[in-house]
Order: sequence, then C-alpha cells, then structure tokens
Amino acid sequence: MIKNDIALTMEEKSGFNKAKSLMIIEKILEELNTALANDEKVEIRGFATFKIVPKKTGYGRDIRKNKQIKIKKGKRIKFRPGQDLKNLK
Repeated sequence: MIKNDIALTMEEKSGFNKAKSLMIIEKILEELNTALANDEKVEIRGFATFKIVPKKTGYGRDIRKNKQIKIKKGKRIKFRPGQDLKNLK
C-alpha cells in the first residue's frame, strides 16, 4: 500500500476529497519526521511507537571486493508495534 492508496481509502471512508486526504497524510508524516529529527519518541497508541536509537560503530564486509569495511556510528529508527497491531492476523 502506498500513500495514494491510503488517500483513496480515506476518501471513501471519510468523505474528504483525495486532495484533502493527501494533505492530511502529508501533514501527519511531516510531524512524525520533525519529531523524530528532534530525537522525540512518537507513540501512536494501538499502532506503534517510533524512536531514534544510536547505532554503534562496527565492521561489515564488502562482498564484491572481499574486504572488511568500517561502518560509521549513527542513528536509526526503532519501530515497535502496538498491542492492536500485534493482535491482527
């Protein structure tokens, strides 16, 4: 499912037109991005929790050159599903 599919579903279920649905989705994603960029934890109850966690420096292997490479430290997004999402089957 892509953003456009979500907007079409919102259009059918909420009565908003597609343009307004896309605008709402864009604003939600923009706020999520801003919060995560500021190292804030984002919790959408019943769905998931997102947070930024540090990534350690490590080593990997370049399989094309068969050489060991150093992986720089950085940050990654941790996704933890909520209880409602876990119970879906």
